[in-house]
Amino acid sequence: MEGILTMIGATSQGLIWGVMVVGLYITFRILDFADLTVDGSLALGGSVSAILIYNGVNPILSLIIATLAGILAGCITGILHIKFKIPGILAGILTMTALYSINIRIMGKANTPLLGKETIFTVISGWFDGFGANSKMISEIILGLIVCAIIIAIMYWFFGTEMGYAIRAVGNNKHMVCAMGINVGIMQIIALALSNGLVAFSGALVAQNQGYADINMGVGTLVCGLAAVIIGEAFVKQESNFAVKLIFAVVGSVIYRLIIALALQIGMNPSDLKLFTAIIVAIALGLPKIMKRKEKQQC
Repeated sequence: MEGILTMIGATSQGLIWGVMVVGLYITFRILDFADLTVDGSLALGGSVSAILIYNGVNPILSLIIATLAGILAGCITGILHIKFKIPGILAGILTMTALYSINIRIMGKANTPLLGKETIFTVISGWFDGFGANSKMISEIILGLIVCAIIIAIMYWFFGTEMGYAIRAVGNNKHMVCAMGINVGIMQIIALALSNGLVAFSGALVAQNQGYADINMGVGTLVCGLAAVIIGEAFVKQESNFAVKLIFAVVGSVIYRLIIALALQIGMNPSDLKLFTAIIVAIALGLPKIMKRKEKQQC
């Protein structure tokens, strides 16, 4: 029974973090941009939401404001890269580094507890009081499914618009897009803003779910997100519908959390989880290229 509850808890966490994975998918797969801003923007979303709730702001309104803060962080990275010609990875590192200090300024300290404060999860869990001790897990899964469904629907619609197609084209061949008269820089900034807005929104959800925001809550977000994206892609064909790819990005997030929960259950030291995740990502990224190289050698 304890193992089943652990798996249910991991599933709910995977759905909550799934919004972050969708955001990362936009930059990593669609834009072909390795954005390290996400480590800072996730904590930014959590910090903004937590301090607002702590001061009596409605938890839903705090989610919106946290998302806007993430959008601003993404814009800064985009401006550093496009306008100041700073390499993408370095631009992300600069913004992420700055956000560490900004997040402490926002909270006034390293962490902000939300004990006794009303969050979106405490409100929804109240609707399921009849389920007893499991009401919190059930509310988390239902809210996670609803949020992920809405986000995926919005992203599917957006990337079917003229602007969305332009962003996807920039990721495929920016020189061709530039030759067509489309402003590549603006498209990249919009994509980075959208991605970090989703990551910050996820960070706000995570903070409300766990009952506190911490300055280090975003550490390793990029690697964890990449692991989820790669796991999800293992179940999807390259020619699959865009909505299917987004859905399986979230599925990858759930599977990743289940793998982590299983690893902890069999006795893995929690301090080794980052190493475990890094190894998974390294193998998943390197193995396809090694296999292609072997196929060429055989030909």
